[in-house]
Amino acid sequence: MIVIGGGLAGLAAGVALADAGCRVRLFEQRPYLGGRATSYALPNGEHVDNCQHVTLGCCTNLEDFYKRVGATDKIKFFDRLVFLDPQGMTGIMEADVLPAPIHMTGSFLFFAPLAFPDKLSIVRALTAILFAGGRPKDAYSAEPISMMEWLRRRKQTPAAIERFWRVVLVSALNEELDRTDARFAIDVFWKAFLANRTGYRMGVPSVPLALLYDGCRTAMEKKGGQVVLRSPVRSLRFENGALKAAIFDGGREEAADALVLALPHDRTAELLPKEIRFANPALAHLEKFKVSPITGVHFWFDREVTHEPFITLLDTQTQWIFNKTALYRKAVTEFSGVIPSEVRDLLSSETGKTSAQYLQLVISASYALLRKSREEIIDLCLKEVRQALPAAREAQLVKATVIKEAAATFSPEPGVDQWRPAQETKTPGLFLAGDWTATGWPATMEGAVRSGYLAAEAVLRSASEPKKFVQPDLTVTGLSRLFA
Repeated sequence: MIVIGGGLAGLAAGVALADAGCRVRLFEQRPYLGGRATSYALPNGEHVDNCQHVTLGCCTNLEDFYKRVGATDKIKFFDRLVFLDPQGMTGIMEADVLPAPIHMTGSFLFFAPLAFPDKLSIVRALTAILFAGGRPKDAYSAEPISMMEWLRRRKQTPAAIERFWRVVLVSALNEELDRTDARFAIDVFWKAFLANRTGYRMGVPSVPLALLYDGCRTAMEKKGGQVVLRSPVRSLRFENGALKAAIFDGGREEAADALVLALPHDRTAELLPKEIRFANPALAHLEKFKVSPITGVHFWFDREVTHEPFITLLDTQTQWIFNKTALYRKAVTEFSGVIPSEVRDLLSSETGKTSAQYLQLVISASYALLRKSREEIIDLCLKEVRQALPAAREAQLVKATVIKEAAATFSPEPGVDQWRPAQETKTPGLFLAGDWTATGWPATMEGAVRSGYLAAEAVLRSASEPKKFVQPDLTVTGLSRLFA
């Protein structure tokens, strides 16, 4: 079996196939695994995450993948979410003792950044989602609508849209509300906040992202497989409508009974000849996918400016602040050889206290920043951080870097599902993986892993050796079972 692409989709497919007893050869063009969800090399050789990636309790397949590759202990889960507005008003969201879907009622009632009319409108909309079991008819009608349109129909207040719906959904789906299919957005709230008490829990890697994938190579190599880095595929060879081989630099060919192409949609379109796409009507619309950007900003301060592991900012360009110093603290001793030296220097092995701090900021759907210079982005974000965190006003910014991902994800625009192909194609030997394929999820790490598992299932099914990898969603619990 050949897998082309070492992002999450390709890794999930490769690990699943290896677990099924297949000899997998995985080829990745970069010198590292992880694709868009990995660490980024600075000019001095040190690594920072290209963008902070997180998981939620409802991401059952991503959780399964981490278990398979031995990375579970590298993810730290949090039950408490902190929100902060420019006026210094703080809001906390966390579960209490009540069952789903009312398990966050207490913190919601006392959520300071929202006024009573805002909360009342939110409750009405959430109730509509709940009573429909996560599938309200006006969002699942024949004609897809945007989430913004759905919220307008539900008479949401401007503050509710900006300080609640937009805060959650732009971060989760990497797109603005008027460009997001309401079905995806509603699904986020059903699975993460309403169906189960633990769906909202946020898991954050406690190591640089590249370290999450060490077990992937091991999982494949233990079963006789191979992981080959710095090996970009140049073309595919087809004979009589069937895939025969992948061609790499120097004309080197690699043949296999099945090939999983786990690449972005645009690169997939480039590799597939017209006759193959013609034979696969589901592949006729790859050019219709649009993309959304993410920007990551990294700040190193000369002193500690926050105790929180992460903070959500309201009414600012900056959406999240992740305290990498705190998140990495436990990993410094366990993974000292690969933790960036600047992070190690921030921590005292004797006291565990910090004399300085490394923060990573995340701006999803960052269209407004694409044309801005590095200096402009740093100035803008630094101003917002200092406004939000009083301790940062006296702190010196020692170093900063900006990482733009102009095509970070495909855009979950209304109706995009009609263009997403299945993982099994009509071309013998050719299978697809990628968050842009038909997974039932938007462009998330969960969606990427699901696509890899679905591709592995399709490969084994075609070989008359069916096996199930895709995990079910979290069980609907509590009072929510009355509506599921």
